[in-house]
Amino acid sequence: MRLAFACLAVTVAAIAAVWTWLGQPIPMPSAPLKADDKLWCLSYAPFRGSQSPHQEGIQIGAPQIEQDIVQLAKISNCVRVYATDQGIENVVPIAARHGMKVLQGIWVSNNPIKTQLQVEAALSLAERYPDTVMALVVGNEALLRGDISAPDLAALIRSVKARAKVPVTYADVWEFWLRAPEVAAAVDFVMIHILPYWEDFPIAADKAAAHVNDIHKKMAGLYAPKSVYIGEMGWPSQGRMREGALPSPANQARVIQEVLAYAAREDYRVNVIEAYDAPWKRAQEGVVGGHWGLFGDADRAMKFGWGQPVSNHPFWKAQAAVGILYALAVFGVALWMRRGETPARVWLAVTANALAGGLTIGWTLHNVPIESIGIGGWIRCIALAAAAIASPLVLSVAIMRGIPQPAFARIIGPEVGRTGDKVAIVVGLVAMLTLLVAVITALGLVFDPRYRDFPFAPLTAAAVPFFVASLVTQRPAGGARQMAETGGGVMLLASAIYIVPNESLHNWQSLWLCAALVLFAISLVRVRDAQS
Repeated sequence: MRLAFACLAVTVAAIAAVWTWLGQPIPMPSAPLKADDKLWCLSYAPFRGSQSPHQEGIQIGAPQIEQDIVQLAKISNCVRVYATDQGIENVVPIAARHGMKVLQGIWVSNNPIKTQLQVEAALSLAERYPDTVMALVVGNEALLRGDISAPDLAALIRSVKARAKVPVTYADVWEFWLRAPEVAAAVDFVMIHILPYWEDFPIAADKAAAHVNDIHKKMAGLYAPKSVYIGEMGWPSQGRMREGALPSPANQARVIQEVLAYAAREDYRVNVIEAYDAPWKRAQEGVVGGHWGLFGDADRAMKFGWGQPVSNHPFWKAQAAVGILYALAVFGVALWMRRGETPARVWLAVTANALAGGLTIGWTLHNVPIESIGIGGWIRCIALAAAAIASPLVLSVAIMRGIPQPAFARIIGPEVGRTGDKVAIVVGLVAMLTLLVAVITALGLVFDPRYRDFPFAPLTAAAVPFFVASLVTQRPAGGARQMAETGGGVMLLASAIYIVPNESLHNWQSLWLCAALVLFAISLVRVRDAQS
């Protein structure tokens, strides 16, 4: 018993120490803005919560927009909008009342009629509010999407310039400007997007600001004497890693502030993307797409203060407390199932299970609403969370009882061969659930990885106890390997072998997830059935 309580004490201390470390605020560079300074400009879309520009007939009311503009006017001199419909046309008159400028976008699509309606609306706004509309932006990444050819876009820009009394430009990722010299010749100034996270070769946060500055310097040299503005620059606060580029609150704060410091020193203009988190983008770009805002979507609160330390886990105390309570539950069920003298290796196995669950359960529960996109996403995330919660508890009971992981055939096979042991049945069901979500996760990262996250926390809690149990629980003597388990294990191993180099060794989220896949795969191929 003394060993059990010593293991429990070590587990609780480890969970508390790890979460204390994870939750510590990370120092930021000095504030890039002086006390009375504001951002030059900030991308703004008025859609909140379940609202989306893809909803048929959606119209955002002026009062909702005014609430945002009142807040944004405190930190920015300007907002950049991307279209002239769905209520966005209200931004200019509202901004005018609050002393803000507007970079007015014209949404250029592959539908010339809709594009022309956007043009007419934008020209009308610029005519009525010449002191507010700073420039017209004819198209946003239309070349990148392939919605229009460069010659046709240049012609459209020239036609707008002929009628506009304000400067006219176009906005796109910086590489696409290099491919379209006719567009560069048509605009009054060049507006480039530099998003280090989304580069073909992603740039890590600690190198992002220097990368942005270098690209701006290169483009400014190419297009002089025309001015080169950065039309989009930002960093996500949540989502999957791309090689070494990690979305996080601290990295978002660091990148934005370091870029703004460069811009202040070298005197160029930067539009930050974006004002508010945009949940509607998650359907297209995954979790990361919805978390580029300086402000959260639901609470409309700014995520960081200029120059102030930022924690990547602001709720770490609650997450630590949940983890400790969970670890206590794991040890509790183990003690409850204890029969006589328990070998040290069994208590060490229970400790490993409690750590796997206790360290990750707070992370898992926090990420379920963040990573659940659509009905299918909610089902997958809840299923994986359920496996993560059940696995350490159930496998600890099985370890204490000396019950090995049963073959799937003993759970769902012919009735005559099924096991009657309730613990074995639950272990088998949890194993099948874990395998199902693990395979879905792994194959998604193999065949369609760009916007998929790495659910390393719940998969760790779900997989590690099976691996531990496979090491300490005696397998049936002379038992044969099982086809379903072996096939599933081989599939997970093959997926991990592909995912690691595809995501690169810089991606620790990928490495962590793949380690969990490998451990679970090993536990599967070790399953034996004495009755085979």
